[in-house]
Amino acid sequence: MNTSSLSYLLARLPIALSMFGHGLVRLPKLNEFSNSMVGQFESTWLPTALVSPFSYVLPFLEFTVGVLLILGLFTRTALVVGALLMLALIFGSSLLENWSSIATQMFYGVYFAGLLFFEDSYNHYSLDHKFSRGD
Repeated sequence: MNTSSLSYLLARLPIALSMFGHGLVRLPKLNEFSNSMVGQFESTWLPTALVSPFSYVLPFLEFTVGVLLILGLFTRTALVVGALLMLALIFGSSLLENWSSIATQMFYGVYFAGLLFFEDSYNHYSLDHKFSRGD
């Protein structure tokens, strides 16, 4: 068992489970989550016409990114989508002046970028690697 590849897997799984969990708990209560998010942004200049659709899509994206990263399937795409989600959340948190959330979102963004940086070399325990080898 390659230690570097195992380390990459053990780094990939925590953020995968976090994203999976974020989406999983929000999906059954999607309307309440959306209403809450729309309510938070009422005090900003961001229009409800943008916040509402985003609030409905966000849990599906979180869930999907999480599942893909757990499986190691389309890993590169999932990492890029995860980082782009963090950029959107950082922007929203900035409008809300929720500076403590931004620190966490920045950490996630750096985490996604770090995983992406090492993905080519160490993502061996994944479906991507299995399919690329033809096993």
